[in-house]
Amino acid sequence: MMIYDFKTETERKYKMNKGVYALLGIKPGLIILIVVLVVMIAIIITLYVLGKKAQKKQAEQQEMMEANKQTISMLIIDKKRMKLKESGLPQNVIEQVPKIMRGQKLHKVKVGPQIMNLISDEKIFDAIPLKKEVKASVSGMYILSVRGLHGKVEAPAPKKKGFFKRAMEKAQEKAGAKPIK
Repeated sequence: MMIYDFKTETERKYKMNKGVYALLGIKPGLIILIVVLVVMIAIIITLYVLGKKAQKKQAEQQEMMEANKQTISMLIIDKKRMKLKESGLPQNVIEQVPKIMRGQKLHKVKVGPQIMNLISDEKIFDAIPLKKEVKASVSGMYILSVRGLHGKVEAPAPKKKGFFKRAMEKAQEKAGAKPIK
């Protein structure tokens, strides 16, 4: 007659199924946490390296644009925010734009007396006055800066603050803290 030892059989099966826990004495939840942390660290390092490369590339492009800029007086006829494909720019210009940037909106400015379509940056786009003559620094099709030809260029009206911003400023004013910009 064979005596079946349930306790030892259960312990044997448990030790076989524990795997790494039995070998290293680490709980499975901790193993999952370590793996997730390692993956997150790898992603952060990759993004850091790619960001540095993109920053260097942008600095080189900015230097090249500054070297090739020309000051031109122009009459601003119209300005719009539109998608690259709808902008009416030449096909070879659209093909040179990186695929990631093709879906984003660009800031198109029509200038005269000969009508040209130029592209501007977000910061400069708001400062460009409509139906006025300005002196602009242009590099190729890109407007780098704008100055008024006859006097100053009017600064755009400040944007209206939202409810959350106003509430935050009131709370900081009551507390005596410095305002957040």
